[in-house]
Amino acid sequence: MQKKVKPNLSMAQIINMSMGFLGIQMAFGLQNGNASRILQNLGADIHQLSWFWLVAPVTGLIVQPIIGHLGDNTWGFLGRRKPYFLIGAILCAIGLVLLPNAASANQMIAANVLLLAVIFLAMMDASINVAMEPFRALVGDMLPKHQGTLGFSVQTVLIGIGAVIGSYLPDWLTKLGISNVAEKGFVADNVIYAFYFGAAILLLSIIYTIITTKEYSPKEFIEFEDENEEHHHTSKFSDMFSDFAKIPTLMKKLGIVQFFSWFALFTMWVFTTSALATHHFGLSPEDTHSLEFNKAGDLTGKLFGMYNLWAIPFAFLLTPMANKIGKKQTHAFALLCGGLGLISMYFIKDTSLLWMSMIGLGFAWASILAMPYAMLIDAIPQRKMGVFMGIFNFFIVIPQIINGLFGGPIVSRYFGNMAMGYVVVGGICMVLAAVLTMIFIKTEDSNTKEIEEDIQQVHF
Repeated sequence: MQKKVKPNLSMAQIINMSMGFLGIQMAFGLQNGNASRILQNLGADIHQLSWFWLVAPVTGLIVQPIIGHLGDNTWGFLGRRKPYFLIGAILCAIGLVLLPNAASANQMIAANVLLLAVIFLAMMDASINVAMEPFRALVGDMLPKHQGTLGFSVQTVLIGIGAVIGSYLPDWLTKLGISNVAEKGFVADNVIYAFYFGAAILLLSIIYTIITTKEYSPKEFIEFEDENEEHHHTSKFSDMFSDFAKIPTLMKKLGIVQFFSWFALFTMWVFTTSALATHHFGLSPEDTHSLEFNKAGDLTGKLFGMYNLWAIPFAFLLTPMANKIGKKQTHAFALLCGGLGLISMYFIKDTSLLWMSMIGLGFAWASILAMPYAMLIDAIPQRKMGVFMGIFNFFIVIPQIINGLFGGPIVSRYFGNMAMGYVVVGGICMVLAAVLTMIFIKTEDSNTKEIEEDIQQVHF
């Protein structure tokens, strides 16, 4: 059978198929900016925070490869990836409603409030992973490879918009007169209502993508380049384990870079509220219920919104920069900016100037969400797109798990519960990721043979 080349998609089609990511990242932004605050409001100590945050990477470790494998071998009336968008969105919306209401649920069923919060957080994280992984694979499914960087860049723009809204929502609601102060053992109203709004937007954006995007059928996939009938078959679930032994060489090298990048991001997400409270607001580590602590929580949300906001214009620059100087050089530059941004938070004492730190982090975040995947899709055959995207997620969640296990005790033992020092460690890790990108990742031209060998290995 003569192979066909996937047609180019219009900008409107690319936006439509990624619109659901806006809602997913809005939920993610709400979680990143407020989960530590919620947990501390409910009684968690600073050294416990990273342990509670383990829920997210552990669920990702389990869920994403499974969803990727199932998506590769699913076809129904909704399509290949879209059923998982919908299931994940519904469950995540429920988790968004339940998480900030853990204290109220505790009163009704007489359970441990922190345990309930962790259960609701796990539900939310697992659901986000169910919905998120298919969106990465969908870019590989729908776009010809030369449009890959554009596809992931569009996703990054929508991710940025969603995260900005999610990060700023509690502060916006405070300005509208909704209280940002919580009674001991409860969560502030501005956070609760922000989570409700996020649940609604998540459902609407996912439904929009489902309605406006038509996936290619299994027959059409067979006709496209890198596919033929001899290689195309429905994989057994057990095949997913053999795929681990066939990880492309490029994925292994990118995985090392991802390890240090996501170690740094996890450090920022978990410890920024406490770092600001102690380093900039002069609070003791035990002061987690005062007005000043909640101001630090609101500031964290705003800062996270700022780095997502800066990621939007940089996402537009990724494709021309990659064409001009190369993908790896673009990624290394962005990671360097992000690392310096994190480190600078220690030295900028005026909270009104911390937005400058977020510029570099915005550059790094835009690139982390796009460039590794744009480099990786060249090394993955079409029929394995979902499962290998899921396996690639291991290099994201494993550093978070390691950080989650040891980050809290390190902050407690070596930094005297003053978390800003550990945030600087995260910045150093991101600078190291930039250096490793230049060392380990070959240029696109010299990597062609290696990519071809990887694809042959996976096919056979």
